[in-house]
Amino acid sequence: MDQGRGELEAERDDGRRPPRAVVGSHRIQEEMFGRAFDKSILRRIWGFVHPYRAKVVVTIVAMLIFTGTQLLIPLIIRYAIDLGMNPARPDRSAQLAAVGAFLSAILVNFAAGYMQEALDGKMAETVLFDIRRAMFGHLQKVSLSFMDKTEVGRLMSRLQGDVNSIQEFLETSVYSLGDVALLFGIVFVMLWLDFRLGLLTLSVLPILVIVRIVWLPRARDAFMAAHETNSVVNGALAEAIHGVRTIQSMDRQQVNFSLFDDRAHANLRTHLIAARYALVMVPIVDGITGLALAAVIVVGGSMVMNSRIDVGVLVAYLFYIQRFFDPIRSLTLQYSVMQRAMASGKRLTDVLDVKIDVKDKPNAEVLSPEMDGSVEFRDVTFGYDPNRSVLKNVSFKVNPGETVAIVGPSGSGKSSSMALVHRFYDVQQGQVLVGGHDVRDLTQESLGRQVAMVLQEPFLFTGTVFENIRYQKTEATRDKVIEAAKAVGAHDFVMSLADGYETQLGERGDNLSLGQRQLISFARALVADAKILVLDEATANIDSYTELQIQKALIKLLEGRTGLVIAHRLATVRGADRIIVLQNGQVVATGNHDELIAMGGLYSKLYYLNYASFDDLPEHDTTVQAGSQT
Repeated sequence: MDQGRGELEAERDDGRRPPRAVVGSHRIQEEMFGRAFDKSILRRIWGFVHPYRAKVVVTIVAMLIFTGTQLLIPLIIRYAIDLGMNPARPDRSAQLAAVGAFLSAILVNFAAGYMQEALDGKMAETVLFDIRRAMFGHLQKVSLSFMDKTEVGRLMSRLQGDVNSIQEFLETSVYSLGDVALLFGIVFVMLWLDFRLGLLTLSVLPILVIVRIVWLPRARDAFMAAHETNSVVNGALAEAIHGVRTIQSMDRQQVNFSLFDDRAHANLRTHLIAARYALVMVPIVDGITGLALAAVIVVGGSMVMNSRIDVGVLVAYLFYIQRFFDPIRSLTLQYSVMQRAMASGKRLTDVLDVKIDVKDKPNAEVLSPEMDGSVEFRDVTFGYDPNRSVLKNVSFKVNPGETVAIVGPSGSGKSSSMALVHRFYDVQQGQVLVGGHDVRDLTQESLGRQVAMVLQEPFLFTGTVFENIRYQKTEATRDKVIEAAKAVGAHDFVMSLADGYETQLGERGDNLSLGQRQLISFARALVADAKILVLDEATANIDSYTELQIQKALIKLLEGRTGLVIAHRLATVRGADRIIVLQNGQVVATGNHDELIAMGGLYSKLYYLNYASFDDLPEHDTTVQAGSQT
């Protein structure tokens, strides 16, 4: 693929580190480096810089003043040597003027440089802050269909690594303009001082151009390989952290370490190759600088001896030659910075441009808290892939205050149907109505306030128990939180914690048992005080004792609310007002527990498979047909 990867493969072929087994989806296909200059990306970056354009203008003015003083200082030295320090006719006033001019130039140079760095750094940090806010805000709104198919490690890489690349570009872009201005300024002054010495100095540039033509493509490939292996390592690291329990339960630590070690070594090798290409230009430019200095000293010295130029001109030339190659060296190193910024900007804008499939209509209604709490599906067809339906022409209605259970084999579409109630996704056909309103006609914020969900895997956030219980309703009082915790049976275990409701929870609440986390989720749903409560396998991972507590709490939790309950453990739904049976994304039966048992259909099969021995099953009831994707 590239030079960097070629060297990497060569090392593998040498047998120094043979490839190990490969597992996981870490072959991330992304453009790691873009064009060195991309107008469309620069326009998007400028959109974030535009509010601070006044600071940009002041920074550029300071940069031009800084560059001007750098060009002026060698001329002041030339003036001092040729006029103020001539031993044949010393001029005290000229000496004082030169010293004054030199000190003034130094002070102005310092002030302009300080202002340039301070304003540029502050502007870059502020733009970085705005980009991160914009990305975080957008990712909070993107449809779950995008999150379902995007690796967390890649998103984190974009939020951190790519944003940092933009920051690096913003901090160095003004310096790049300064380097260009300084380069052309030096060329102009050298040709103005002495045209012949100027041409002599510029004669070494073709060597640099040839070196650059040979170096650039190889360096670009090496940088690309290094950036790609970075993303691979980040993805593997995120996956290992999120899956640490599974890894330890399967005793995969050594295997996973071996796999990660292999990727880390690949990352190390590509970075070492990239570092060699990045550093090779510095000694080359230094060598060319020395060559130019030697040529000017030999030729210029001869011209001084022949009185064809003044000594001050030669001294000024030496200063200019030393400064002439500095911006060339700097611009060479900044080439890769700009490439990274263009590619990073492309990936960042790709995230910011992710289409939000589920969004409010311009005239969306606010769902009133006084709505009746009814839920209705009208000929709903839905699939995560439009070509593969999970729900097919599903129709049912849940009346206000009614508790309805949705049951069926795995893959029948139970969880998918509940996701549509909260409008995590939009249907392909039909309507989902809440309180008599199509959910697509309502604001998502008002819908979310009236639909509380308790999921199979409770997610708690870093913070106190108190903050987690009132997470959905931050204005809830402590008394309300404690009342909710008591109602679901969580109060006693919370008070047994070191700091009670002020106990700090770790990431995902991992310092609590799964049952305790679920109880807090129930308390959170109760505090939310929503008209509709969705329980999606909420008791699947809870022990029998805690489940009994939950069953008692559900009476309080569902009081005056519409309840939608999904459960594989059918004992938890026996008391539901009505049970809807799904199979292969279609409603195959509706009724209460006794009615469905008497019908002897799919519900009866599922119930007896859960709670009776196989010997008790009717001969024709020994199998349950599985559905498609959940």
